Amino acid sequence: MVIALVIIFAAAYVCIALEHPLKVNKSASALIGAGLLWTIYALMGGDHHLISENLNESLAATAQIVFFLMGAMTIVEVVDAHNGFRVITSRIKTTKITSLLWLVGFVTFFLSAILDNLTTTIVMISLMKKLLDRHDDRLFFAGIIVVAANAGGAWSPIGDVTTTMLWIGGQITSLAIIKGVFLASLACLVVPLLFLNFILRGRKVVSPIAVDNGSEITTTPFEQNLMFFMGIGCLVAVPIFKTITHLPPFMGILFGLGLLWLVGEILHRKKEDEFKEHLTLVSALKHIDMSSIVFFIGILLAVATLEHTHILTALAEWLNQAIGRQDIIVVLIGLFSAVVDNVPLVAASMGMYSMATYPADSFLWEFMAYCAGTGGSILIIGSAAGVAAMGLEKIHFFWYAKKIGGLAALGYFSGIFVYIMQYRLLHG
Repeated sequence: MVIALVIIFAAAYVCIALEHPLKVNKSASALIGAGLLWTIYALMGGDHHLISENLNESLAATAQIVFFLMGAMTIVEVVDAHNGFRVITSRIKTTKITSLLWLVGFVTFFLSAILDNLTTTIVMISLMKKLLDRHDDRLFFAGIIVVAANAGGAWSPIGDVTTTMLWIGGQITSLAIIKGVFLASLACLVVPLLFLNFILRGRKVVSPIAVDNGSEITTTPFEQNLMFFMGIGCLVAVPIFKTITHLPPFMGILFGLGLLWLVGEILHRKKEDEFKEHLTLVSALKHIDMSSIVFFIGILLAVATLEHTHILTALAEWLNQAIGRQDIIVVLIGLFSAVVDNVPLVAASMGMYSMATYPADSFLWEFMAYCAGTGGSILIIGSAAGVAAMGLEKIHFFWYAKKIGGLAALGYFSGIFVYIMQYRLLHG
């Protein structure tokens, strides 16, 4: 049974990694993999009562992450529908390209920590199309946006789905991950910025010719500001809600979504249906990326079978014996996430190591959050942010690998150095 499970999981993993060449959506591969794995476990596992309990336990853990993601994505869609992000984008004005580079890098870094790296990447690259006319300039900016978004997501419990998984799983806590990983994530961004600053120095911002199209903006400045700050407030309040109530984060995000829904209904109650239709929560729910949600369901349930059959525990023991150093193991996991999706990697790692041996906020979990969150920047297919940038700006795989990949790797290892030095200073 164990061999069959490993072969099926590996095959599903390869299909997920080769999503674009195969032209098969990774969600389909994840769901088929999960279905086959649980079927084999049910038929060959023996104890049907225990297997049912395992499935219910895995379903509960998966549902918490899925509900949280659905709530967060819907809130972001509502803010975007109201043109709320203009609150940020309208304030970015400079003629020097290096100044714009640093500004965009840091705005992306902090915005990603509040929203998530995928949403932030989409917002910032859309902004660059309005600010920069030369495609070559936009490519470099897209590269730094990917690096900044992944770095910004790593130190926030709500900024990257892998950090969110660790947070919901209890492996990390909000304040500890911010204090522990912030400087490392900052180094991961600043080092590539310094090199790109040297490459792009002397260039001026060439803005595209503005086209006045008033029909694009259908909300008033008051509505834009209200929904922006309400949406951001709901997202930022989730860690506070969890700390005060000790309820799971998905409960906080759903509560915030309900409040935002109520405010939206009151705000647009006097408008005709045809004018307010695209501003409603119902419309936002239709626009969230359900394919990604389904992927998370499939991959988390698939990984759960490896956890319940103790395959991941055996893998952890083998890695410890073969390599012996957890810092090296985690660094390798981060590098591997540049090739394949970091969600199953972190999900697998959560099953490999026991919370009894490695309690919340230990070196292993914080370092895992950093490496898995930022390692994907090394290749453009290594993160959701990179894949989004690839589609939006038509970035070639090898252009990114040549121009940005090396800088991202340098930033990745710089952050590792900073984290390890900081950890040794603070923990003796």
